[in-house]
Amino acid sequence: MATVAPLHADGGSPDRLPPQDIDAEMSVLGAVLIAQEALSNLQVEVRLRPADFYLPKHASIFGAMLALADKSEPVDALTVAAELDRQGDLQQVGGQAYIHSLPSSVPSAAHVSKYGQIVRDRAQLRRLLATLRDAQEQVFTHPGPASEIFDRTESEIYKVAHEEATSELTRLDEVLHTEIDKLEALSEAGIALTGTPSGFKDLDDLTGGFQPGNLLILAARPAMGKSALALNIAQNATLGKGTEGRGPVPVALFSLEMSRVEIAHRMLGAEAKISGDALRKGQVKSDWRRVLLASEKLSKAPLWIDDSSDLGIHDLRAKVRRLKGKQPDLGLVIVDYLQLMRPEDSRENRVLQIGAMSRGLKLLAGELQIPVIALSQLSRRLEERTDKRPMLSDLRESGSIEQDADVVMFIYRESVYDKDDEESEAPVDEAELVIGKHRNGPIGTINLIWQAQFAKFMSAERRTYGGPED
Repeated sequence: MATVAPLHADGGSPDRLPPQDIDAEMSVLGAVLIAQEALSNLQVEVRLRPADFYLPKHASIFGAMLALADKSEPVDALTVAAELDRQGDLQQVGGQAYIHSLPSSVPSAAHVSKYGQIVRDRAQLRRLLATLRDAQEQVFTHPGPASEIFDRTESEIYKVAHEEATSELTRLDEVLHTEIDKLEALSEAGIALTGTPSGFKDLDDLTGGFQPGNLLILAARPAMGKSALALNIAQNATLGKGTEGRGPVPVALFSLEMSRVEIAHRMLGAEAKISGDALRKGQVKSDWRRVLLASEKLSKAPLWIDDSSDLGIHDLRAKVRRLKGKQPDLGLVIVDYLQLMRPEDSRENRVLQIGAMSRGLKLLAGELQIPVIALSQLSRRLEERTDKRPMLSDLRESGSIEQDADVVMFIYRESVYDKDDEESEAPVDEAELVIGKHRNGPIGTINLIWQAQFAKFMSAERRTYGGPED
């Protein structure tokens, strides 16, 4: 049986050094000493850090360069040596002689970004080796389920591959610079939304679109149409409806309740405006042209469907990460619905299980910078009230869900409770989308129209907004 050689503490194996390029490291440092502006290129274009250097002395020299730049002082061989001397590191890096020798090792200072990318690339490979080393250790020591190791390792590999800087402090001016560039691009393109559009104008006006990194909860009692609204949002996004010229938005839909065939039927009926009953019975002969046109349009939609009935948070996060790797512009993830997900620890009580799931979805949204919509049930206790409009306290296992969510939306249709109303089964009905929580904006009520025969919500003309949330 083949054996696997253990990894060294530095990420290497017994018979080889970990990835590194000493010449590239020296060229980076020498180029900065020749032309100080090269340091800005390395920070902005390559995002090079002291930890990316393989040799500790090179990391110390680069750190001294950054320290001088932060103090708006000149960066050259003399000042770098003085800074290292002040820090007590000058002799450890080889003294002034080594620092003065670095410029002579540079083929061309103009290519500093290329040299920096080589250094950064080798550092990424070393971090990958370190991640695999940790995974190897966990295989022998982890007492929990294997899925936890898979999820943690896959998450760490994704971070290495995409160079996320979640563990670093960032200056405000860097954040503002990025945001101003983004807003300027949107303004020049005439685009008012900063997030993924829902296709419902009033909702998009209130939220600015579903924002990257946000967890949104869409909750309702049974028969209110929460799955239908989620499908409508997915359909609008993937068909480019309401995207203001940006085109289709890729969406991942995880359905733990409906099969992919049911989802296809619902979307086809909503797009072709043919009742679901007619589609199920195959009674579409007179509407065949509409069916074909709708099918052709939907077949081009960048929508990925997973109808696994046994889905845990680790499984979901792994699948989304893999899809994000193949589809970098993935713009929305929808989970239907939260309470049907498999708990990772069946021994915990239900409140803790749901809390772990909602927290996992929030972490996924932040990790991949994608909005995540999770559907949720509401407690039946609300039906004991005279006014049955949902409130935050009606969320089942509400503590963690309410805390993790950036936006909480409720669907309310009066006709569902008005059993004596002759119009309660009308094909067109009024509905309310109540925004009960909006961490970064106003709350209020969006008025919609429900078309039962097509399982489709449409925007209504009127709307009412509440004030900003406290």
